[in-house]
Amino acid sequence: MPEIRHLRESDFADLVAIYNYYIENTPITFDLDLYTTESRMPWFEQFREGSRHVCLVATEAGRVLGYANSATFRTKAAYQTSVESSVYLHPEATAKGLGSALYQALFEYLGSQPVHRIYAGVTLPNEASIALHTRFGFENCGLFQEVGFKFEKFWDVQWLQKSLHQDTK
Repeated sequence: MPEIRHLRESDFADLVAIYNYYIENTPITFDLDLYTTESRMPWFEQFREGSRHVCLVATEAGRVLGYANSATFRTKAAYQTSVESSVYLHPEATAKGLGSALYQALFEYLGSQPVHRIYAGVTLPNEASIALHTRFGFENCGLFQEVGFKFEKFWDVQWLQKSLHQDTK
């Protein structure tokens, strides 16, 4: 069984490689340009110790298989108790329950944080991602039609939400 732990600097190159796969080959992310470890540093910075955001990494035999993270949903102060979640797996690690294991660990961690709602945007079609989010109690909260243009096509994004805490005090 893979180990799930907090992000380490030694993971950066592997996470960039995993994410770049999705940039090049799928509409799952609307990024169009590939990252280097250096150009991805601003994204990594949000997970520094003491941050309210977290990135959890799954490894097995020293190999990074995937990651799940929480990130700023919107930058305005009133959104502080809302986060956006993501999960990305190495292409060879999909459909083996690893996304569920990463999300389980992520949501357990977020349950101890001042997070009220978790949001996720899923580029459609993506039955596997919708099923994963539904399994964890996410509900549909909106559809952005033709919001992204990639691979010479417009893509819809289904937004989903999950409540963690009923009060934020």
